[in-house]
Amino acid sequence: MKKGVLIFWLIIVVLIVVGVGASVFVKEKPGQLDTFAQCLKDKGAIFYGAFWCPHCQATKAMFGGSARLLPYVECSTPNGQGQLQICKDKSVQQYPTWTFANSTTTLTGERTLQELSQASGCPLP
Repeated sequence: MKKGVLIFWLIIVVLIVVGVGASVFVKEKPGQLDTFAQCLKDKGAIFYGAFWCPHCQATKAMFGGSARLLPYVECSTPNGQGQLQICKDKSVQQYPTWTFANSTTTLTGERTLQELSQASGCPLP
C-alpha cells in the first residue's frame, strides 16, 4: 500500500513539473492582427475603455489574440462606479473611445478595423 501511494504522489509531482515546464517553454502564437495592433500602439493611438463595457469587450474580441498588444487604458474604478483620473483628464465620456496622436480625430463606440486603419494610418494585414 505504501509503495502505491508513493508512486501516485511521484506521478502527480512529475505531471506538475511537466505542466509548469511546458507553460514556460511554449510560446504564444502570434495573432493575425499583431502587426496592426502594434502599429496602432507605435503611432500613439489609445483605446480607452472599461472592463464592464460590452462594446469594449467586443472591440477586444475583434482583435482576438492580438488584443494583448492594444494600447488599452482602463478607465473604470475597480468597483465599476467611477472613472479614473487619467480618463477624466482626457475628457473620455463614452466607451470605447479611440484617440490618435497624428490627428484630432476621436472615435467613439464600436468601430470596424477599417475605420481604425483609416484614422490611424495603420495598414490592415
